[in-house]
Amino acid sequence: MDGLPHNIPLQTAPQRQSTLKAPIDCVGVGLHGGGRVRLGLLPAAPGTGIVFRRTDLGREIPARFDRVVDTRLCTVLGLPDEPAVRVGTVEHVLAALAGAGVTNAVVEVDGPEAPIHDGSAASFLFLVDCAGVVAQDAPAATIEVRRTVRVSHGAAFAELRPYPFGLDMGFSIAFDAAAIGRQALTLHLTLDAFRGELARARTFTLASEIEAMRAEGLARGGSLDNAVVVDGARVLNPGGLRMADEFVRHKLLDAVGDLALAGAPLRARFVAHRGGHALTNQLLRALFADAANWRLHIPSVEPALAA
Repeated sequence: MDGLPHNIPLQTAPQRQSTLKAPIDCVGVGLHGGGRVRLGLLPAAPGTGIVFRRTDLGREIPARFDRVVDTRLCTVLGLPDEPAVRVGTVEHVLAALAGAGVTNAVVEVDGPEAPIHDGSAASFLFLVDCAGVVAQDAPAATIEVRRTVRVSHGAAFAELRPYPFGLDMGFSIAFDAAAIGRQALTLHLTLDAFRGELARARTFTLASEIEAMRAEGLARGGSLDNAVVVDGARVLNPGGLRMADEFVRHKLLDAVGDLALAGAPLRARFVAHRGGHALTNQLLRALFADAANWRLHIPSVEPALAA
């Protein structure tokens, strides 16, 4: 994967790379650590991909599948030889950048995780919209999946299949909690689909699991303001759900962010059942473990006219 422009968006592939028109930042709370976090989005040169910069440590981590060091309840990027250099809960900001068509950007954080905001990607998408997106004079690569790749764990599985164009996605879930139950959603990932169908879907958890998570040092910043909490047949959030199938929509949102770690937009059909961060990362590792599984396309484009 050396030399690839990393993290091009997973919608129908653009011909050109793109970046933000201007830097923008925000402040929020980390979901797991509970601390105050500043996050900044900065323009970047063609070929940069998405890079996370720990401003408090002066270190950078490329947003790639082979830099994932933990997948418990979120996706954590890190440097394998430097355990202190980590950034967690990256999937929502990655999904927003991919959904908005940003291929090159530096994401600055001054702590070990991105802010959770309301538990969805909507706030990050708002930041990108405010900053603006500009095309760059460099072609955008696409990864064609050439044969089916599948990973599984018990009843859960995730797979990538050959598909003629863009990224087609299907996800199904099954929970004992009656408020969630069985849900399924299929969509072709485009900018409009991401904005309208996925961006506002919030992360969720079971009330019965919160105490155990906090005992492990997780979810210390979690609240009804940034997660949907389910107790049996009840949704504990006063405002209820944003959409009846918000749970499976958030699972698809997470998958958009985790698949953005492929290094280029996928031309594939992604299908998952009871999947999550760990299986999606295992799927990408399996895809790139064999060169016969995929092929890289870099289009020829005419130079952009000067403004």
